[in-house]
Amino acid sequence: MKTWHKVIISDARNMKQIRDNSIHLMVTSPPYPMIEMWDKQFRKIDRTIDNLWESVGKEKETSEKERLINKIYELMHENLAQVWKETYRVLVEGGIACINIGDATRSINGIFRLFPNHSKIIEHCEKIGFVTLPFILWKKPTTKPKYKGKGAFLGSGMLPPNAYVTQDCEFILIFRKGTLRKFEPHDPLRYQSVYTKEERNNWFTQIWEDIVGVKQSLSSMERRAAAFPEEIPQRLIKMFSIIGDIVLDPFIGTGTTTKVARELKRNSIGYEIEPAFLPPIEEKMRIPQKKLMDDAEFEIIVGKS
Repeated sequence: MKTWHKVIISDARNMKQIRDNSIHLMVTSPPYPMIEMWDKQFRKIDRTIDNLWESVGKEKETSEKERLINKIYELMHENLAQVWKETYRVLVEGGIACINIGDATRSINGIFRLFPNHSKIIEHCEKIGFVTLPFILWKKPTTKPKYKGKGAFLGSGMLPPNAYVTQDCEFILIFRKGTLRKFEPHDPLRYQSVYTKEERNNWFTQIWEDIVGVKQSLSSMERRAAAFPEEIPQRLIKMFSIIGDIVLDPFIGTGTTTKVARELKRNSIGYEIEPAFLPPIEEKMRIPQKKLMDDAEFEIIVGKS
């Protein structure tokens, strides 16, 4: 089966190139709100966020500074929610959306706190109309100091009560549009897409801790693109789509989802707002721009951000 793949250099808050009810699965890792590495990206797409950060830098009153930070956090998620709303529009009935997101920790005015990104996304997606399904916790490797081989720690060493639990998990949130997806009896592509019993037992469990040693090998550009290891989309695409389906990634970054979709005989559409990521996308696909791959057609569409 020859597949097709589109990379659209444009803003995924308006996916006008995709018609309603045409996507079978969405897999993505968006920029994480309140992680410093992605502050500039949110400031660039939303002038209000940029202005608020400017105000934070000038504000001397602690309570007002905290109010501004909380407003920035809300606006970051409101911008992401526009993408989730568009995702809902383009998904078929029974289509699945998978979002890899980490919570953020940050010190504000000398106070260390958590920004629970995963709960904000669930809140917005449920308002949009998604059905929330059980999520996955991806337990990631860490290079932080450990105590007697156990988890990394933050804070006051051995003295209670002012230490903090370390963040060593990210969330893979899973949502469905509407009711279960329907198929014709004995659909041949569905049967060709079967996973093994071992894969089922390993994948359909809430904690994934066997995907290791990836973040440390990512380039600075891949880290800036919120890139996840290939094993994440490989599992999700096999779990929640069949051969010939269309997979969407609204934050394609360096093209991991596109690469994996091609390998698994799915079609794909990816959005990327930053044109600088186009060369690594092409390199990952190992093709020159606007040429045909042996087993797939690849198209780049440059839209208005």
